[in-house]
Amino acid sequence: MTAATPLRVGLIGYGLAGSVFHAPLIAATEGLALDTVVTSNPERQAQAKAEFTGVRTVATPDDLFDRADGLDLIVIASPNKTHVPLATTALKAGLPVVVDKPVAGTAAEARALAALAEERGLLLSVFQNRRWDNDFLTLRKLLADGELGEAWRFESRFERWRPQPKGGWRESGDPAEIGGLLYDLGSHVVDQALTLFGPATEVYAESVVRRDGAETDDDTFVALTHANGVRSHLYVSATAAQLGPRFRVLGSKAGYVKYGLDPQEAALREGDRPGTADGWGTEPESLYGRIGAGESPVTGGGRAVPTLPGDYPAYYAAVARALRGEGPNPVTALEAADALDVLEAARRSAAEKVTVTL
Repeated sequence: MTAATPLRVGLIGYGLAGSVFHAPLIAATEGLALDTVVTSNPERQAQAKAEFTGVRTVATPDDLFDRADGLDLIVIASPNKTHVPLATTALKAGLPVVVDKPVAGTAAEARALAALAEERGLLLSVFQNRRWDNDFLTLRKLLADGELGEAWRFESRFERWRPQPKGGWRESGDPAEIGGLLYDLGSHVVDQALTLFGPATEVYAESVVRRDGAETDDDTFVALTHANGVRSHLYVSATAAQLGPRFRVLGSKAGYVKYGLDPQEAALREGDRPGTADGWGTEPESLYGRIGAGESPVTGGGRAVPTLPGDYPAYYAAVARALRGEGPNPVTALEAADALDVLEAARRSAAEKVTVTL
């Protein structure tokens, strides 16, 4: 296959993950072509065809795998419980795979998938898109540049105010569904913490079901001790009536505080697409984080730090390069397995009221 020939992508699932994140980002990536969307919902089939010229739709994953020789990559954006069986089928069919997070319900399953991919010589990548959030990219640069000195404490919050459960598999109490905030938003904040500060040695967690009618965790706190001594305090909640800072990072020289969420998800939900307008992933100065020492950022302490543009398109651009042998896998299944070790330990910690040593 030449560099000019687009890689043909089959996308399984056209709910939130498939329609808002994966399909638009795949279509916007040079070298990738959204070929087929799998959804049994007629309205979603019509939506996919209306949004992406020439895309075909099929009702089941089996329909997709029946024409595996006409595809170059499978993207799995279906419910969590289907990730492992669908990825296994795709890899055994000889197809590289991208899986939405969490790649699996357990670290052992993730490592088994990684071993299968290695045995077959195929790419297996996990969609941890929030490594390309604007605030995360900015913080990563501040740390690399030594602006904070030695990092001591990392506070990360992914909080929402959703006092009424929405239902669906993400809020199901059935363990087979792999629902709940710990495995949903927790997959992001844990991955970010490990990416920034390396492996964790101890995990402590508190997990609560607060809302009437809720079946699984909707307010969870996880504390990590990293091998390098950094402490991470991670919060995920659907019941936060007042939202805290997205990041509060304290170091020996200065601290960095940042409010607000990366704008890319909201833009994608509104139908905006990367490459169609200037300023993708950027935010106004009023949302810039602040760096300083000894003062509160709320009262003007420190100085504003321009936020780097968020760059979700970079993930699929890296996948395309990796498939062509021109670069590394942007997020490996083994990295995702390390995060699942933490999530499993957090679930045990919350249930047994103990600190878990990894």
